[in-house]
Amino acid sequence: MNPLFNFAALVANENMKIYRRVRVWIMLGLLVVLSAAISIIASITSSSPLTMWGMIPIILMILMPLANIFCIIIAADSVAGEFTQGTIKLLLIRPWSRSKVLLSKYVSVLLFVLFSLVVVYISTFLINLLVFGYESGVLAQQTFQTMDKEMSAWSYVNQFFLMEFISSTVTVTLAFMISAAFRSSGLAIGLSLFIVLMGSSLSQLLGLVNKPWVDYVIFLHLDLARYIGGANPDRGLMFAGTESPMTLGFSLAVLAGYYIIFMALSWFVFTKRDVAA
Repeated sequence: MNPLFNFAALVANENMKIYRRVRVWIMLGLLVVLSAAISIIASITSSSPLTMWGMIPIILMILMPLANIFCIIIAADSVAGEFTQGTIKLLLIRPWSRSKVLLSKYVSVLLFVLFSLVVVYISTFLINLLVFGYESGVLAQQTFQTMDKEMSAWSYVNQFFLMEFISSTVTVTLAFMISAAFRSSGLAIGLSLFIVLMGSSLSQLLGLVNKPWVDYVIFLHLDLARYIGGANPDRGLMFAGTESPMTLGFSLAVLAGYYIIFMALSWFVFTKRDVAA
């Protein structure tokens, strides 16, 4: 049988494990419900006229962190959940290598990240379109306070979701690595959420430390959206605690380095660990 077909079947099996759980659909439904609730409540209670593009930044500010938390939970439970449920041995006795099993789980997690962002993207625009009506010709500078005076709001949002996908990929890969290292899904989920959620606070503390190594701390580079619509992308942006201006290329390079480390550790731990204990 075609190896590619075998792997696709393995990924489909992992997807089934994710989407057959009621809590997953509750998470996704919550994203849609919150988007609708915020828009409807704002339209009813606001004393001044609201627009579609005026509400979208507010909704994204609330939904994107929540969607990232949901993705981290799924990633952290991906491998550790097999140990908690006692199904890891049944999974590994099948005629697939550990590397393929791990990769199939990782691909299914990334597909969930992509699906979550699509849910946020579609629900945000459709709901605000229905509640406030369509508004054309809006510039990103008006709604997202960018320095680029010619960028459209549509262009900004599309780039925003691309940047969020990259950042989410790194954070779920961190959670996936933790999941591969622990046998308890509860511990893996809790530790992953603690590390990621404490990242913003840690970034603020690092702003007080004027050391060269601060430039390479992962949490300072996860907010890639701040680079969108900059006046001069090549010159970079200066942040508290950093030695030199940060550019999008530098942040992507730092994240790529962490990504490789997380993936290597995930593979090493999962392929070498003893599942008989």
